Amino acid sequence: MDTDERHSAEALANGALDEIGEGLEAELAVLATPFGEIQSLAEGLLGDERRPENLTVTDVSGVKGPVVAGIKSPRFIGGHPMAGSEQAGASGADAELFVGAIWVLTPTPETDLNSFSALSAVITSLGADVVTLPPEEHDRLVALVSHVPHLVAATLMNAAVDESNENPALLRLAAGGFRDMTRIAGGGPEIWPGLCIANAKEIVSVIDRIVGDLVTIRNQVDAGSGEALLSLLDQASRARRALPTRALRPDLLSELRIVVPDREGVLAEITSLASSLGINIYDIEIAHSSEGDRGVLVLLLDRKDAIDLAEALAGRGYSPHARDLS
Repeated sequence: MDTDERHSAEALANGALDEIGEGLEAELAVLATPFGEIQSLAEGLLGDERRPENLTVTDVSGVKGPVVAGIKSPRFIGGHPMAGSEQAGASGADAELFVGAIWVLTPTPETDLNSFSALSAVITSLGADVVTLPPEEHDRLVALVSHVPHLVAATLMNAAVDESNENPALLRLAAGGFRDMTRIAGGGPEIWPGLCIANAKEIVSVIDRIVGDLVTIRNQVDAGSGEALLSLLDQASRARRALPTRALRPDLLSELRIVVPDREGVLAEITSLASSLGINIYDIEIAHSSEGDRGVLVLLLDRKDAIDLAEALAGRGYSPHARDLS
């Protein structure tokens, strides 16, 4: 379903949709709506007795703390795919959009294990890597890598427009680096006010830090401190080149099996530990025990990551066992 009927009709015509409607038989619902509408939509879906009992609901909004706190169902899992473009509608679709991208999930101690497993399987089938974070940690991190960059891009773009009123040639010069830096400002503005207000504390903290850094740079430029500027630019250049690439997952994988007790919080504990170690979980399954008080969590990982995570889990009292797939 789409609020713009033209988008729905186009997607149906090119085969991206089977039908337009409520999809009462669906076992997964993905809410790609403005932030302020997510809670009411999720609660309506999860409280609809016509829908399957195992219905899992997720969202794709850029703020997770308030969303996850407001929706109490164990079958709601906050999500945020860290990929996208300024394009909208079916005509802006990209079949490779999620390949190698990070898709954050924010389970809680109450999250249903089967719902998390089903959602993770769908996400990895799209080529994305699932990273699990506590909701509040997600919001702190995306303020720096997503929210503030968008506001900075918009500020630069508006400054250029203001200057171009007196110097029309300016926008003709705005190519290369300026165009790259301001690309994200071309996206739809509708979602951003709600996101910024919901994550105001973290965004303000990042802006305060950047303002302070800019004052330092301003003073270095004003004082003609070439050596200090070179050091700053060199550090940024090396860090930029070292950013992870959206590479395809390696062929050599291991299966890590972990016996887990049947208690709340186990899934969030293990997946958060993996994320804190920088480990991607490519797939996740839950094998339930006939004894009823425990189960086996099955994770698909890089071989080295399987060893590292097994050691970390053993230090926390778990009994993991790794097995190479080849």
